[in-house]
Amino acid sequence: MQLVVGRIGKPHGVRGEVTVEVRTDEPEARFAPGAVLRTEPGATPPPTSDEPGVPFQVPAKLTIEEARFHQGRVLIAFEGILDRNTAEALRGTLLVVDSADVAPPDDPEEFHDHQLVGLAVVTPAGEQLGEVARIDHAPSSDLLVLRRPEGRTALIPFVRAIVPEVDLAGGRVIVDPPAGLLDL
Repeated sequence: MQLVVGRIGKPHGVRGEVTVEVRTDEPEARFAPGAVLRTEPGATPPPTSDEPGVPFQVPAKLTIEEARFHQGRVLIAFEGILDRNTAEALRGTLLVVDSADVAPPDDPEEFHDHQLVGLAVVTPAGEQLGEVARIDHAPSSDLLVLRRPEGRTALIPFVRAIVPEVDLAGGRVIVDPPAGLLDL
């Protein structure tokens, strides 16, 4: 499974640096010089080139030459991206890593999103509530987005009082929702 760790934004300066919207908890590790990141398959930015009729192709992989934090943003220079026009052609490209390359968290109470997506959601009594569709990261707490059997979705705060257990080996999340939570 491919995990998105960043999205390339606008160019910064004239030497090929780009801003990157960070989508990982470990930006220092993911965006370290020498790191190789895959680009989203099928990413096709607008054609740009000095030669008429030759569109720029986003490479399948980009190697980080330099990364630095500036005013709350990550600025990255990739190997081979040497000017603003080429950097502009990368805009919107997703940077991904394979989930197999991501080490599990050290804390047994911490989970990566990809570990939870697809797990069955059940009550302590074993009643099937649905499946985890995705995780939304809200300012106050993370939210499990539950895909209900009838097709609706429900949001469940990912806090111990409501989600007392995550059983990765058993492929389920045990949820003890307060009355009415799933009806919102």
